[in-house]
Amino acid sequence: MTTKVAIIGSGNIGTDLLIKVLRLSETLEIAALAGIDPDSDGLARARRLKVATTHEGVEGLVALDEFADVGIVFDATSAGAHRHHEEVLRPLGRTLVDLTPAALGPYVVPPVNGDAHLDAPNVNMVTCGGQATIPIVAAVGAVSPVHYGEIVASIASRSAGPGTRANIDEFTETTSQAIEVVGGAARGKAIIVLNPAEPPLIMRDTVHCLVSDCATEAVTASVEEMVGRVQAYVPGYRLKQQVQYDKVAADDPLRTLAPGAGELLKVSVFLEVEGAAHYLPAYAGNLDIMTSAALRTAERMAARTHEEAAK
Repeated sequence: MTTKVAIIGSGNIGTDLLIKVLRLSETLEIAALAGIDPDSDGLARARRLKVATTHEGVEGLVALDEFADVGIVFDATSAGAHRHHEEVLRPLGRTLVDLTPAALGPYVVPPVNGDAHLDAPNVNMVTCGGQATIPIVAAVGAVSPVHYGEIVASIASRSAGPGTRANIDEFTETTSQAIEVVGGAARGKAIIVLNPAEPPLIMRDTVHCLVSDCATEAVTASVEEMVGRVQAYVPGYRLKQQVQYDKVAADDPLRTLAPGAGELLKVSVFLEVEGAAHYLPAYAGNLDIMTSAALRTAERMAARTHEEAAK
């Protein structure tokens, strides 16, 4: 049994998600793609693949005959637009998987809390930086409480479309909050860097955690196990080098980030994310990890719905 889904947003993220559903999913069936640019490559590609389309946004989607069978709607637009889409779709009983930083629903990072919100009407996929780094914060926190977690996500400027650029503030705020809410850090901070290098570089992420002094072998094992869990749905996700550890001196300014914590250790993890190149270039790992996480979340939601229906 499959669950029919629709996608709002015919840009890079929405189109990549379209291809992933068609190629990879055995439980989801794409019913429609909605956009606002009638000449977008995404809508043209969907039409060639015999997928129903509309260039009239969410209103056009709701008007399509195919919408009647849709159970899950992915939103791959912008934070501002998502608020309107939620207002339109929530009364119609559709489940929303939000790939924008709007964060109207609970945060979901599949290897950390993927089963926690399967019944929620609207879930938020945080950000590309969040999907790449929050699993690592959680892995460190599984060994020792994280007093402070900071991430730096560096992505190719070419892979940052208009939606990403318009939502930079929301990106940092949403990711910072999710580092705390999902990752478990007492305090979180996020930084995004748009790298203009040519040829474009793949996504690189740095995670710094301040923890109480602990067994570094256990932290390394936890991080490596988590990397494997992410690789199960993002094969291009990997450690760039070994996990690094530094003792924080008594007079180090870093101590102001974790007052009263006693002996402190700084854990540094360096990652890179290479995209699967289903639609986007391989350097756009930031977009690939978002669409992969959204696909995995929707598949879990669909499986849960089918299990409940079978009871």
